[in-house]
Amino acid sequence: MPGLVRRPLVGWLLAALAVPVLLTAVLIPVKAGSIEDELRAQATTALTDHGINGATVVMDGRDASVLVSTDIDAARIREIVGGVDGVRTVAVATGPGGQAPTTPAPEQQAAGFEIGRTDTAIRVQATVRSELAKDAIKTEVEKVLGPEREYDQRVNVDAANGIEDVGTLSALLHALAIGTGDASVRYDGTTVTLSGAVPDQATKAMVARAAAQAVPGAVIADELQVPVSKPVVSEGCRTFKSRLSEFSRHNRINFLSGTAIVNDASKQSVVRAAELLKTCPTARVEVAGHTDTLGSPATSFPLSEQRAAAVKAELVRLGIPANRILAAGYGQAFPIAPNTTAAGRIANRRAELRALQEN
Repeated sequence: MPGLVRRPLVGWLLAALAVPVLLTAVLIPVKAGSIEDELRAQATTALTDHGINGATVVMDGRDASVLVSTDIDAARIREIVGGVDGVRTVAVATGPGGQAPTTPAPEQQAAGFEIGRTDTAIRVQATVRSELAKDAIKTEVEKVLGPEREYDQRVNVDAANGIEDVGTLSALLHALAIGTGDASVRYDGTTVTLSGAVPDQATKAMVARAAAQAVPGAVIADELQVPVSKPVVSEGCRTFKSRLSEFSRHNRINFLSGTAIVNDASKQSVVRAAELLKTCPTARVEVAGHTDTLGSPATSFPLSEQRAAAVKAELVRLGIPANRILAAGYGQAFPIAPNTTAAGRIANRRAELRALQEN
């Protein structure tokens, strides 16, 4: 009978001892989590109080990891965060594109973003995990914004799916800031895509190199476009058409009646025409041959072609490439004076130089 009394007492004693143990097991994780949150907040406040904004603090128990996207003295950060009561160790990663000491979760790496720039704005489109990260992006944008542009902020906060480490975004922002022109950079976790326009090949190479340094190991899809430079037009070519028109008003190329022989008064005009053509090596001209009405149309047309060919041959002899000259005959079709007088017929027995359309 005494045994029957002892067993219930022993059971109650064991139950009483188990309750504190169970409560401790339940409360310790809660307390640990609250300690980490408190230490993270205190460390962030301490950094802000010392003028260090945009830092990301991660607590693992009492061990702190600090990531800053600017080049700040790591020893100073360790001193500030290490001075927070309860922090045991401090690890620091600094510099654009610096990686956090702890390995981010896969979903953090998969979160993508896009940065764009124009002459008037810098656009950031991203989802981040905290207001702290959003403020850090703003701080970095302000460094490259300048007085002529505004910040087009399209940053949302999603504590579950956003970007926690903004170091990569910051580094690509600085890479995109190189040069001028409308351009953008997208990152999907594996590939950095550069698109838009840059002023020259040197700037294109610099941006691509900076992007590769910002995200080591990422695939760089360089789709930046460089404008095709137009060939420089010399002064001689720019004014060639107007000078050729002026030349034609003051220099006549006329022929002996019924022949393709340039008359003596016109020979110097052919020489001057060659000199004019040499002032623009890319100019092409048509030599148009004409006749008076003394012959029949059947004979006038081939004679006009012979006159054009004769002038072309002389220009070639004077140093003008043959492929720059097109010879064509027009017969009696385009008189410039009445054919009823000797002076008029002389004027119509002529060759004229005209600039071709491609000049």
